[in-house]
Amino acid sequence: MNRHYAFAIVCFISLFLGGCTVGPKYVKPTVPMAPGFKEQPPESFKESDGWITAQPRDQALRGNWWEIFGDLQLNALEEEVTLSNQDLKVAAARFRQARAMIRFNRSAEFPTISTSPSIASVRESANQPYFPQSQANNGTGYFTLPVDFSYEVDLWGRVRRTVSASREEAQASAADLQTANLSLHAELAVDYFELRSADLQKQLLDDTVKAYTAALQLTQSRFDGGAAPKSDVAQAQTQLDGARVQDTDITVMRAQFEHAIATLIGKPPAEFNITPAPTTALQLPLIPVGIPASLLERRPDIAAGERRVAEANDQIGIARAAFFPSLVLGASGGFAGTSITNWFNWPSRMWAVGPQMSQTILDAGRRRAVSESATANYDGTVASYRQTTLTAFQEVEDNLAALRILEKEAQQQREATASADESLQLFTNRYQGGVDNYLQVITAQTVLLTNQRNDIDIERRRMDASVLLVKAIGGGWDTSQLPRF
Repeated sequence: MNRHYAFAIVCFISLFLGGCTVGPKYVKPTVPMAPGFKEQPPESFKESDGWITAQPRDQALRGNWWEIFGDLQLNALEEEVTLSNQDLKVAAARFRQARAMIRFNRSAEFPTISTSPSIASVRESANQPYFPQSQANNGTGYFTLPVDFSYEVDLWGRVRRTVSASREEAQASAADLQTANLSLHAELAVDYFELRSADLQKQLLDDTVKAYTAALQLTQSRFDGGAAPKSDVAQAQTQLDGARVQDTDITVMRAQFEHAIATLIGKPPAEFNITPAPTTALQLPLIPVGIPASLLERRPDIAAGERRVAEANDQIGIARAAFFPSLVLGASGGFAGTSITNWFNWPSRMWAVGPQMSQTILDAGRRRAVSESATANYDGTVASYRQTTLTAFQEVEDNLAALRILEKEAQQQREATASADESLQLFTNRYQGGVDNYLQVITAQTVLLTNQRNDIDIERRRMDASVLLVKAIGGGWDTSQLPRF
């Protein structure tokens, strides 16, 4: 009775001490923060209610954020990324793996019960050292059915911190999955707008080749009539040949973007094709940005970094727990007999129960090294988290500046293109009237084509900056979507 009473006391003390946890309490690290973004939004944002600094309209970016661009084919391609992209499947598999590790580590919070039945026949040698010759026998049979119970009392929180660390790693993996999801969808959107820009460039160059062909025919007619020198024909032919080269070259870029899109949606490029659509209008959306502090909740890569900081903090506690003794409650019971006939008789019962405490006395500094390593890892993880936030702020600032400046540049470019077009008309008329030589027309044609291509390129850059701004603010994701385990 006293033995049972003592064991109950040990269990009570163990459970009481199980509430202790060594190691630092987690505090979310601070990051460099500004009250607002330095770069101002483009004027088109300011003139609408889409730009609200303090209270951003998050609903505009919920769910399928790419739908704000108003392109049905883009929407369809983005859905295929969600279903078929292989990199996304890799990230999803890593999340499932991290989630499974929670269950693995959580199993240490419960007792382990095992059994190892055995049947053996043993003959002892009569020539063993110190073996009495009178007790020599031909062998003994052993029939054993033990049931073993083992439970490590979590005195210092090592098990709890291990489970907590695995939860935080799973949450970080979930955020990594969202980061991959956001990046891949943004990459497809950029590739798609690059391809559509190539379509516009191809249409422009096709039209230019037709115009230069007509100009060559005009020059040839004037030469045949004696109104123009042979050099004018040569210049016109050179101009046409150069335009054809550009017209052919643009198809290389388009093909490469088409192949990239095929890979993103999980298809071989040979089985995928996007029909050219040079008349597709690129729609610039209004994008609510909010304040810098909101990025800490809306960027999945920042959330992943913060969760790994918490995990690194738990690793410090796990390392420090190794400095303290461990306590294991063990018990074993069952039946053991010398033959099959007496295996399960009541006298064959056996049992043993009692706690076991272990403590490392000397390890030549191994535990201290592990603890210092965990602390250094925590410091590095904090620095990485802060750098991620700074990079996020930079990306928002960069794309706000790009959208604002490109909006002004686009207006200036449209004016420059209109002036170049007017200049070409004037020089063409003067050439036909015999006032100017053909070099003036050639120069005006080159200037107009350059400005027209710049028009398209600036619109492409504005679309790319819009996609990258959406990506920079998290694409409508927030930390409330992190799984709870």
